[in-house]
Amino acid sequence: MKQVSGVGSRVSGKAALRALLVLLALIVFRGSSVADVLKIVVDGAIHPVTAEYIGRALDAAVANHDQAVLIELNTPGGLVDSTRDIIEKISTSSVPVIVYVTPTGSRAGSAGIFILEAADIAAMTPGSNAGAAHPVTLFGKPDEVMMKKIENDTAALMRSVVAKRGRNVELAESAVRESKSFTEQEALDKKLIDYVASNEQDLFRQMSGKSFKRFNGTSVTLSLADQPIRNYDMTLKQRILGYIMDPNVAFIILAIGALALYMEFNHPGAVIPGTVGVVFILLAIFSLNLLPIRFAAVVLIVGAFALFALEAKFATHGVLTIGGIALLILGGLLLVDAPIPEMRVRLVTALAVSIPLGIITAFLMGIAVRARRNKIVTGQQGLIGEVGIARTPLAPTGKVFVHGELWDAVASVNIAVGERVVVRKVDGLSLEVEPLPVSRPVMV
Repeated sequence: MKQVSGVGSRVSGKAALRALLVLLALIVFRGSSVADVLKIVVDGAIHPVTAEYIGRALDAAVANHDQAVLIELNTPGGLVDSTRDIIEKISTSSVPVIVYVTPTGSRAGSAGIFILEAADIAAMTPGSNAGAAHPVTLFGKPDEVMMKKIENDTAALMRSVVAKRGRNVELAESAVRESKSFTEQEALDKKLIDYVASNEQDLFRQMSGKSFKRFNGTSVTLSLADQPIRNYDMTLKQRILGYIMDPNVAFIILAIGALALYMEFNHPGAVIPGTVGVVFILLAIFSLNLLPIRFAAVVLIVGAFALFALEAKFATHGVLTIGGIALLILGGLLLVDAPIPEMRVRLVTALAVSIPLGIITAFLMGIAVRARRNKIVTGQQGLIGEVGIARTPLAPTGKVFVHGELWDAVASVNIAVGERVVVRKVDGLSLEVEPLPVSRPVMV
């Protein structure tokens, strides 16, 4: 009887252990199967760093098996190539993408409305707007045929994106051809977006249980209400690149680098100005390489420094300096050929950098030129013109005391001990001297 009870206790112990393991497995499985909503925030102009940020976030969402990616958008627009890159990433993502224009007062301008329309779910918050996507140029206007090509190409991209999402193609195209902009309610009523929501949870509640078509035609239903939201931030590299890709910052970095290099050239061996100049110039080149720059503007900036140098050489009383400052301002304004003002060098930045830089550079170059023209006052050549005293008779050779030192000297005439002499030439370790002329009082 005791043996039977022992067997029973062992069986019941194994069953309890098995049940515990199953329970732990269910807990682990349940914990790993709960997918998050990955959220990223795009607040600013659309450029290559933005495209990289969104692409990495989508890859992270796929790797983590997230239910959806939420992009909170507030942008004035940006570069067409970066916009196309983002649209391609969103369209091919295996994780549904929700683009939500927020907070109140934000916008999806120009490139932003393309990204909004490319999303699986397009939503806006009250008090936001979207549109005004007509392609523009900064200075001058392309010929009519070229402008028509650009417009048609941009409009075709909008039609392609909007048609796949089943939204209002004609109205979306009018944002390109007629620069129309829409409030959140107008966009909802005219089927440019799917929802107007006051916050994320309100948006998720409205979406709950409603199916939508993905870019590949499949229907998907999401239930995201009360699901955990995980923020995906930019890397340190992306934050730094995003900062220096501001054309105003890039222009300032370029100007500081040029000034530092000039200081190094005029003071060889100073090291610090040269190091700072190289670092800043390379940073400027790296950031401007990612932006649509005008090489003609770079020529204008180089020409500005050439005029500063000529001012120091020819002393035109500021005429060349003013010309250099004007070229530097114009070069700054033309430097980045971007479709929106937020991605160009502002006039106030161009003025604030160019005027002080022009004055400082011309001043430093003037000092350097004058220093080269001045009499040398160091080394053996610095002795020429110095006055000394004969320590021994010079008939014609002897010793003179000059500049705190005793020198061998040769005189053209005999000179007595104690007489003052002036150095006319330095020949190795010997000086050629003459008697110091005695100034006579002027009689009136």
